[in-house]
Amino acid sequence: MSTAQDTVRARRTLWRAGAGRVTAGVALLTVVALLPWLSGTDPARTVLRARSADQEPTLAELAAVRAELGLEQGPFAHLMDWLGGLPPRGDAGTSWVSGEPILPQVTAAFGVSVTLMTGALLVTFLVAAAICARTVHRGARQRLRRDSAGTGAAVLAALPKFLLASLLALAGGVWLGWFPSGGWDGPASMVLPALALGVSSGAMIGGLLDQALPAAFHEPWARTWKAIGFPPGHTARHALRRALPGVLPQLLPTVVALVGGAVAVERIFNIPGLGRLALDAAIAQDLPLLQTATLALVLLGTTAGLLVQAVRRALLGRPLRDGALPALARPGLPTGRARRLVAAGCAFALLALVVAGLLRDPLYVDTAARLLPPSPAHPLGTDSLGRDLLARLGHGALRTAGVAFAVTAVSALTGLLLGLLPRVSVGLTDVVATMPAVLAGLLVTAATGPSVWGAACAVCVVGWTPYAAQTAALLEQERASGHIAAAVSLGAGRLHLLRRHLLPALAGPLVRNALLRLPTTVLVLASLGFLGLGEQPPTPEWGRLLSENQPYAELAPWVVLAPAGALILLSVLAVTAPAGVRDRTRP
Repeated sequence: MSTAQDTVRARRTLWRAGAGRVTAGVALLTVVALLPWLSGTDPARTVLRARSADQEPTLAELAAVRAELGLEQGPFAHLMDWLGGLPPRGDAGTSWVSGEPILPQVTAAFGVSVTLMTGALLVTFLVAAAICARTVHRGARQRLRRDSAGTGAAVLAALPKFLLASLLALAGGVWLGWFPSGGWDGPASMVLPALALGVSSGAMIGGLLDQALPAAFHEPWARTWKAIGFPPGHTARHALRRALPGVLPQLLPTVVALVGGAVAVERIFNIPGLGRLALDAAIAQDLPLLQTATLALVLLGTTAGLLVQAVRRALLGRPLRDGALPALARPGLPTGRARRLVAAGCAFALLALVVAGLLRDPLYVDTAARLLPPSPAHPLGTDSLGRDLLARLGHGALRTAGVAFAVTAVSALTGLLLGLLPRVSVGLTDVVATMPAVLAGLLVTAATGPSVWGAACAVCVVGWTPYAAQTAALLEQERASGHIAAAVSLGAGRLHLLRRHLLPALAGPLVRNALLRLPTTVLVLASLGFLGLGEQPPTPEWGRLLSENQPYAELAPWVVLAPAGALILLSVLAVTAPAGVRDRTRP
């Protein structure tokens, strides 16, 4: 009887998940279809300018384009016509700008992006393995005496992808000539962009896994195997199998980011990928091309989500189905003096940077002092307009950190709430995770106008998905643990379970994930500002300093090293400071 009930319950879950994905996919495509009408600009004018940027359209030409594209019919008629052509004929229509068939363009870009994603995932796994190597080695031998510092993962996760891409193209492509510095011609073209995309992603996954492994090595079976004399490699494999399911859901937003969110890297290396195609289509308001590219991203995200879920359930195996999964309890390992010193050093450096910068004028332009190197007059040098970098970093610190912390907190809280309601969020997470933040920024600012808070809202629209995926996965594992069954048998209600068991188990991993993603939030906000969708110049915001100074990295490297260094200091401080405080307050 129990087996039959489990089968019926599993079928209902599958149907609910499928319906949720379809509903969310249709809703996303509907919102995308509204973009030309939400933007407040005439779609006909935007299309004409995309066709001929130097030509100012006349009223007659605008009327002709409206009639040609059928803009008077409205967005929903276009959406239904586009959807109607897909199943029977496999026809996605023609581009409003170029007039060419859309499907071959999207198929070619999709193939390029998937190939690049494969290489980037390989780099991701290698970097994650390198970050976790020490913990795996010592944990398998029961030699974990101190908590992992996490500074290496924080530094790599804070590296801006577009800055790393520029440095790799310059060093590996131009100076050394090992690999092509641009274009897409054979496997060699994939190496540098895969490195640029995979390093920070690997640091993110590796940092989370490195924080989860001590709990697996602390379980009774691991200590028993050590006493019996099992080889360390055997223990390490089982500990990885135990810790990986809680981290695997983070691969979904990582995969999507490697495809749809790799716009800056694709532009630097001149790669004709899907993310670049979707962004160009959104800017030109080429609706059929944008809808087809979005559909390709949705299908990719849904497939990746199903694969991740299948692998996670296979790793957990029968204990998850039988409700006999032991709960992972993170051991209270001390962090050590070195970590507290690192946190104190980063805090002191950031405080000195802010205080010294606030004493200077961030908007003063001196064209005779353009791109000056660091000196007593300008300790961090000057930018391309002769503005003092120390002043701009100091004045932008509070704004940058404040907005980033607010966006991260809202995203994490939203993800937690939706992850606690799997019946509501099932399928929704996979679909929303496919939307690049740049596309969300275009949709939000089309309605609200460009501003820092519009950009923040755009990031929150898609930024909750990693936390929701993590919450849902950990919640499923926690509910299958023995202590939850014992609490229920003793009469514990839902509120008691949530307050005393579930939330404490979810809070730690969720906070660590949020702190590791903090620099990514800064960079996403910067990319929106760079496209004119967020913080507007001349506001001295850190991410924008990186974006606008990136073209001068070869001529004057200090213009990007200063904001990148400040971002790394903020990231390391965010990761190390909470552990230091916990150590101080531990009885």
